[in-house]
Amino acid sequence: MKFFKQIKSIIFLVFALFLGLFQGCNYLDVVPDNVATLENAFAMRNTAEKYLFTCYSWLPNFATLDNGKVNPALLAGDEFWGTYGVNAQISWRIARGEQGVSSPLLNYWDGENAAPSLYQAIRDCNVFLENINQVPDMTEDEKQRWTAEVKFLKGYFHFWLIRMYGPIVLVDQNLDIDAGVSEVRQARIPLDSCINYVVRLFDEAYTNLPDVITNESSELGRITKTINLAVKAYALTWAASPLFNGNTDYASLLNRDGTTLISQTNDVEKWGRALAAIGEAISFAEEQGVALYEYQPGSLQAGISDTTRIQTSIRNVVTERWNKEVIWADPNSVIPQNYLTPRSWDPAKSNDGQSGRYGVPFKVVDLFYTAHGVPIDEDKTWDYASRYTLKTATNADRYNISTGYTTALQNFDRENRFYANLGFDGGIWYGQGKWDDNSAWHLEAKNGQYTGIFSNNYNVTGYWPKKLININNLTEASSYVSEWYPWPVIRLADLYLLYAEASNEYYGANEEALNYLNKIRARAGLETVESSWTNYSNIPDKYLSQDGLRQIIHRERLVELLFEGHRFWDLRRWKEAEAELNKDIVGWSVQKGTQQEYYQPVVLFSQKFQKKEYLWPIKENSIIVNRNLVQNTGW
Repeated sequence: MKFFKQIKSIIFLVFALFLGLFQGCNYLDVVPDNVATLENAFAMRNTAEKYLFTCYSWLPNFATLDNGKVNPALLAGDEFWGTYGVNAQISWRIARGEQGVSSPLLNYWDGENAAPSLYQAIRDCNVFLENINQVPDMTEDEKQRWTAEVKFLKGYFHFWLIRMYGPIVLVDQNLDIDAGVSEVRQARIPLDSCINYVVRLFDEAYTNLPDVITNESSELGRITKTINLAVKAYALTWAASPLFNGNTDYASLLNRDGTTLISQTNDVEKWGRALAAIGEAISFAEEQGVALYEYQPGSLQAGISDTTRIQTSIRNVVTERWNKEVIWADPNSVIPQNYLTPRSWDPAKSNDGQSGRYGVPFKVVDLFYTAHGVPIDEDKTWDYASRYTLKTATNADRYNISTGYTTALQNFDRENRFYANLGFDGGIWYGQGKWDDNSAWHLEAKNGQYTGIFSNNYNVTGYWPKKLININNLTEASSYVSEWYPWPVIRLADLYLLYAEASNEYYGANEEALNYLNKIRARAGLETVESSWTNYSNIPDKYLSQDGLRQIIHRERLVELLFEGHRFWDLRRWKEAEAELNKDIVGWSVQKGTQQEYYQPVVLFSQKFQKKEYLWPIKENSIIVNRNLVQNTGW
């Protein structure tokens, strides 16, 4: 951890040293003729290492829920919802339809409105790459490794921009101080060329990256070959996906000279290229010991049920630090668990200070399968029409719902990931100091009960994202002690699901795609896709067609990776955001105190998503300054 602990203290020193070099710059800026300053920065290993830390420090915070270096994937979509007056974070304003061109929210292009300028980040990477070889007191191997890390970061920063804006301006080298106007005012590059460029950077970086991190005490989180291959595979999957592969909605997205920026021809071979890259990433990761995580109970948990063990596997794959499934975790991205934790599940500890301010909307809750492993509106044995009626839990439900507690029918007979991901009125919340699953905590969430409303920070839907809360956290009478974990940016299950998706898109429905899906389902305690659909679905042959299997793969991915920052991007690359982000945000009537009143669905917000919102707008002033830039369609 030493490497990353140094970043926060060092970055201020570095920026103070080079303030004149970096302040206010974006991709239009050129490198000042300040050779003496650069020579000082790369005069010795110690100062060069500080510059390396600066390049890393530009990585967006993958887990923040506050304004500042925000990851839009957490609050700018529909996985979480809160009380607007208290939680009007900039990213959440995007979810409410407040994005615009005059001052774009989360403007990673220019570095405004809670986002850093990734063009400035790329510029820092270029300075590093141009100067690292002159450092005298470093070995050649170390120079090559640092160079590879920064090439990866440079590629990743470009890819982050591509994912947001589509075709971008590529900055392969910084411009000299005497660069002419025509060199400075650059146009956007066609999408396929952008993807090929970042893939080339990843390929160049690969050879000199370590297979794994061996010095775990100081280097965990630094880039490895495994991370590099996984991100490359992800980038190629984006290039193959419907948003960027033959999307005729962007037929008018042309440069000033008429150059088409997004190809209008669907090319299935892009899926073949992605499939090969995903397969390579999986094989290499598995060779390094990466594998699907399964919880191994300790002596305190030795007697827990299989149900609790499976659900703890699902939770711990996110919250257990550096577990064997995680390919890339960022120790500088730490989720504020107190924002997500319900007010104490212990009636004796009612002043613990937890806000639990972000609730999970019904449309996300509805994603989870029944216990039979099929969607709730497809399971011919599950009463979908009566899902909002009430039912009292029996002893058979004791590991999921408190025995004798009355809650909604929609909380019964769901898959293990439902109970591992969600907390709800009457739901069991395992851990937090109680390790006997026959006497675990449960929530009581109606108004007036100990988990209910107690301030203007409260859960507006009645469902909590339990998956993101470490089972070892402890609630005291007036405090909350949480066990931190680095944010899992990519884990093996992500690659398995990408492989299933690419295989189905390239070959059609096939056994290999199903095998990768079934690996994920087995860990969740579910039967195979074939068995579940054949025996319980009212569309028993759904998995036999490419379109049917596509729907299953998409649903599986949304369920397995929920709350991890994938849904926001996946809905966009699949072109499914218009369908999902135009559904109402619905929750229980949480301000009510009786069963009959509480269990009434209420519309909290009518979310709207327009076709133009698939891509971020470029700031209007940037278009004015650089007439070679064109705006994204619809903005």
